[in-house]
Amino acid sequence: MNTFRLAYRPAIALAFAISLAASPALSASGPPPGFVLTDNADLAFISPDGATKLEQYMKDGDLFDVKWQVWARHGEQMTELKPEQGFGAGFRFTNDSQWLVRMQKTGSGEQDLFLYHVENGVFVNATKKSLSDLAWNYFYSRPETKKFAKLDFHITANLMKGTEEAYRWLGVDWPDNRYLVISLAGEYDNHPKRVARKGLGGWQCRYDLKTGKFDVPTMFAKENAEALKWEVRR
Repeated sequence: MNTFRLAYRPAIALAFAISLAASPALSASGPPPGFVLTDNADLAFISPDGATKLEQYMKDGDLFDVKWQVWARHGEQMTELKPEQGFGAGFRFTNDSQWLVRMQKTGSGEQDLFLYHVENGVFVNATKKSLSDLAWNYFYSRPETKKFAKLDFHITANLMKGTEEAYRWLGVDWPDNRYLVISLAGEYDNHPKRVARKGLGGWQCRYDLKTGKFDVPTMFAKENAEALKWEVRR
């Protein structure tokens, strides 16, 4: 009997097991059964470098149980962009194809934002909380908004157009692939009788992809002050 061969086999098995544990888990091959790729061309997106294609899949249920998943196809690899939601979504890439923002409808007139970043060749969530939650937290942390009453409905976080060209249309000269401009809005359910609508009308801030911090450029100050007093009279 070859005792060397017998001793060698367990060593091979152990080395193989260790290598599996150390290797990153393979991504799923795609959405689970029941999810169907939408044929809505408005819900298909491709990164500027052409390497990543976003596919949105829907699983039909009853009125309150429709589910949507977004999968990023990169070559033969597919990765889900979490979280799963109840509606399809819009997306914008930065020009270098390294960052991706999901504009996610959550209800009638309401929207959240989610941020993703490329790591090891695939898009993953870039922040623990949604980008919209972070933006709202920043809004209520500022001196001029700390006493601003919480909004009731139509609460939206919008990504302003211009991520691909670094917001040149605003007349700025910001570095490429560095900033996101976010607009926050919402309404109050209760307001004076002579007012049809009242709330927050498009308050803007800037998110720095490099530092993960928010700020408000001086150029937004005037419109932001007006946004805090937004109302529509009857």
